[in-house]
Amino acid sequence: MVKIRIDDREVEVPPGSNIIDAAALLGVEIPTLCYLKGYEPSNSCQVCTVKDRRSGRLISACGTKVVEGMEIDNETEQIRDVRRTALELLLSEHVGDCRAPCDFACPAHMDIPLMLDQISHENLRDAIVTIKADIALPAVLGRVCPKPCEKGCRRKTADGPVAICDLKRFVADADLATDDPYLPPCKPDSGKRVAVVGAGPSGLAGVFYLRRSGHACTLIEQNESLGGRLRTEEDEQSLPRDILDAEINQIIRLGVDVRLQTSITTKEQLDALCDEFDAVLMAIGRTTPDQVEQLGIKAGRKGIDVDSETYATNRRGVFAVGNALRGNGMVVRSTADGKEAATIINQYLAGWKKLSLGHGFSSRIGRLESGEIEEFLANSVPAPRSVPANGTDYVPSDATEQSERCLGCGCVAHNKCKLERWSEYYGANPNRFPRVRRPYEVVGRASSVLFEPGKCIKCELCIKIAERAQEPLGLSFVGRGFDVLLSVPFEGQLDEALTKVAEECVDACPTAALSFAPSRRPPELTQIEISSRVKAKQ
Repeated sequence: MVKIRIDDREVEVPPGSNIIDAAALLGVEIPTLCYLKGYEPSNSCQVCTVKDRRSGRLISACGTKVVEGMEIDNETEQIRDVRRTALELLLSEHVGDCRAPCDFACPAHMDIPLMLDQISHENLRDAIVTIKADIALPAVLGRVCPKPCEKGCRRKTADGPVAICDLKRFVADADLATDDPYLPPCKPDSGKRVAVVGAGPSGLAGVFYLRRSGHACTLIEQNESLGGRLRTEEDEQSLPRDILDAEINQIIRLGVDVRLQTSITTKEQLDALCDEFDAVLMAIGRTTPDQVEQLGIKAGRKGIDVDSETYATNRRGVFAVGNALRGNGMVVRSTADGKEAATIINQYLAGWKKLSLGHGFSSRIGRLESGEIEEFLANSVPAPRSVPANGTDYVPSDATEQSERCLGCGCVAHNKCKLERWSEYYGANPNRFPRVRRPYEVVGRASSVLFEPGKCIKCELCIKIAERAQEPLGLSFVGRGFDVLLSVPFEGQLDEALTKVAEECVDACPTAALSFAPSRRPPELTQIEISSRVKAKQ
């Protein structure tokens, strides 16, 4: 056995082990993109870089065998900088969206591609679960939202955006029409109590996600009914009151206490709430600086002054959302505020020292070049955009067809991609270096396996896997220097290259450059993808 030290922790490993093996015995995962246990390392990505203390040299953990007495630095600021730079160099030529443009355009950041995929497979129950992971009032928003998500839809520039908002409404209405509308589970009782003042869209969304997190919630409303500006600013034709009441009822059914005709307008009343509850969320709608000051909290230009990152007021334990701080915002923005504030309040109640929404990493293709939209269109049906007329809803077959218009812009490996994971972990900036990207393209549309050259980091893993399995054709690199590309020999098809180990190659690919075609993807793989994406939202 060989003894070495990693970050001053001693470990004993068999001779012939590499530094990654040694770190694993300490419960430490060294990041890798181009390494797969059991195969010879290629030392190409440099993300596993560590430092040999004795020589002062930077070395690759995957390609370095352990030596008796070796001392390794793995978690230093220098190593983090080196790994971050290695990731940023890879990202400078990466052609792929972690999340779809519609996701970014939606203030609530709903997983729209997943919802559309579920609708296309007629899995409406799964679709409502996906929707309510981020949107508390989907049937309402399906009627009153100005559809910013559709403005971000990449298909808009071709033949019209996917009818995202109407499809969301279709799913929500179908759910409400069942005998058992979806009621999301709540986490076990946290022992904490939260008051939400104001039952408009931001307050309703806030209490929805706070209650789901296991907190005892009380919704306080000055009027005799819940809904806030949804009742006063939207007419019956635009927003039928039975739909509004039904969605509000689903929120209250989670176990929310309600106090109607109760105003909180003075510092003394807010003091009493702070004494009674562990946190207070102010969702009181549009308000004047004078009214804010009467509450004993700091006023901003448009209402309550809050920290822009945390929704926190200058009073400990008091947060504010929606038009109480924005003055006049979209309903979808208010509901997004409520969800985000719930996340922050969860952290506050758990005793976190630094509150943060933790804006996740995402690579983005950005503006498409000439001809690239055709590559995306080839991934969907040619059906024209169609929306329900005169307020009538889709029939299921129309909803299926319209959802299949989705171009699938987001990455199939979102939340599982190693490049995404480590880029987020090390805070990599995809725009640090000038972008030198290939045109977006997808190779192998006639095969069950697809290849996106712009995502490939030339890690060689698929080549090695195919070679060991003695694939008849396998895969290889062609070209020289920066023009090297992964290819099938003799201009063959991917199905000809990967007759035995297609799934193994797809699983090993660190960037989803290799993936299964949507229509031919194994059903169990699709279910894994869906589960991982829903869990990531919870």
